[in-house]
Amino acid sequence: MHNHNNQHEHSHHHHAHNTSSKRIGWAFFLNVSFTIIEFIGGWLTNSTAIMADAVHDLGDSLSIGMAWVLNKLGQKQVSSNFTYGYKRLSLLGALINSVVLIFGSAWVLFEAVPRLAEPQMPHTEGMLLMAIFGMAVNGFAAYKLSGGETLNERVLNWHLFEDVLGWAAVFIVSVVLMFADWPILDPLLSIGFTLFILFNVMRSLKQTVTLFLQASPDRQTQQTLLDALLKLDKVVDVHHVHFWSLDGQNHVLTAHLVLNDLLDGAQLIALKHEVLISLQPFQLAHTTIEFELPSESCRDAAD
Repeated sequence: MHNHNNQHEHSHHHHAHNTSSKRIGWAFFLNVSFTIIEFIGGWLTNSTAIMADAVHDLGDSLSIGMAWVLNKLGQKQVSSNFTYGYKRLSLLGALINSVVLIFGSAWVLFEAVPRLAEPQMPHTEGMLLMAIFGMAVNGFAAYKLSGGETLNERVLNWHLFEDVLGWAAVFIVSVVLMFADWPILDPLLSIGFTLFILFNVMRSLKQTVTLFLQASPDRQTQQTLLDALLKLDKVVDVHHVHFWSLDGQNHVLTAHLVLNDLLDGAQLIALKHEVLISLQPFQLAHTTIEFELPSESCRDAAD
């Protein structure tokens, strides 16, 4: 028994991917445009902090652009070589972006920690204006991606959320430095928000790697699936179960169902319908179910 999504589900997923691609595209163009403005602003204000953030945003722009391309490729139809389609390219984008963000955060820490010993007073008025602009642009880009459900979009959202926090830190520091000679606040806040982002991205990276290795996307959901199949009247055992995910959103299930009796054609069709109904709530992208007779040995027993 092999089940594919029906036409309505295919249309729904296609629309979801198109929407996802548009959101990532918005984020890409906003980030690239602002990175250019940021370099100019850093040069005009003679602010090394803003120039450093511009370099970081440039890395973000490259990552988001790559994610956009991978997300578009992920919408291509299945082929004889890629029998499950190209959805895992989106997962590849999430993996690469997580790694880039970790290296970017490490670079920010590398720049900020030495400034604890030798803090420098920046141009506060220019910092304040750039901070307001930065929070507005990156905040809007993060808002455009906030409705995304894919793992790729969630990782990219951390890119943008990191930038919003960074500009919030710049805003706070610029206001305080207008009234107090405490330049050490700049590296302190940079280190604080970078460590916070690094912690969350490491969790996302762990999830991405787990999905890449085809581990179960959710153990509780897997157990619920097994329970639903075992409740079927004609089924006495379920084994050789493989529950994994293409991209963190589209899940795949294969399983062997051991029957309690020999079934004729009509009974087999009825059972297939029962299996279909029991699995419907899980909205699986692909399912492959094999029926085994009571006295039949599983040919995949060694797996």
